[in-house]
Amino acid sequence: MTRRKFLQTTAGLVFAVQVGAREVRAGQEATNLRIGMCDWSLRKAANLEAIALAREIGLDGVEVSGLHLRRPEVQEKYLKAAKQYNIEIPSVALGILNQVPLKSEPKAAIWLADSITVACNLGAKVILLAFFGKGELKMENEQEISRVVDVLKELGPRAAKAGVILGLENTLSAEDNLRILERVGEPAVQVYYDLKNSANRGRDVPREIRLLGERICQVHLKNGRLLLSQPGNVDFPACAEALRDIGYRGWLILETSSPHDLVADTRANIQYVRETFGG
Repeated sequence: MTRRKFLQTTAGLVFAVQVGAREVRAGQEATNLRIGMCDWSLRKAANLEAIALAREIGLDGVEVSGLHLRRPEVQEKYLKAAKQYNIEIPSVALGILNQVPLKSEPKAAIWLADSITVACNLGAKVILLAFFGKGELKMENEQEISRVVDVLKELGPRAAKAGVILGLENTLSAEDNLRILERVGEPAVQVYYDLKNSANRGRDVPREIRLLGERICQVHLKNGRLLLSQPGNVDFPACAEALRDIGYRGWLILETSSPHDLVADTRANIQYVRETFGG
């Protein structure tokens, strides 16, 4: 073999290896896309059976809820089920704050403090703080906003020490959420962003995603009564591009409905998410 032939052959092999490596990395990135679902969307709100159902459907994780999670024996059951079915618990949701608001009820702050320990014990990295219904935040109500800010200032360092992020999900704009985060001043307090909640209020969702950037700790996906692949008011491909632009690598949590069949519809939604957000 001549020297030129050898170099050409070697270059070809190196190129093939490089292409193969890129393909492997691309496959790994697609595989590393983690899709979970809220236990209430699985029709198993505050129910351990959500773990087994998630495995049957093909999900990677379950966002769990319920004050019963504060009991050590309940945590043990969830951990055992998660290990048995190879399902992760990415987040703990405090939906109870919609009825017992953090902005006004002292016991809500106690529940949040307890939930930091719960999340830590379950291996969850995010706590969803819900601000809807009775708990909805209004920026013009300074007393309520200050109350929430004070609680988050107090519990933010505790969450950081536990390796947990407090994620605010609300009806506020990205700008107003950033104002709250600036007042709190704690890196462990971020935004749990729901694409459809913002779209329903006529906001430019991709712009908000880019504006919030690394302040987004987790993402909810839903499309009302429709499958995610059906036309609605959320431009999912544009949102996926925005999430890639900000380098988001966190969980995508389905809060979807099931217009036909829970298992079949959720599997269809999972496939759509992998195709749309996995690039």
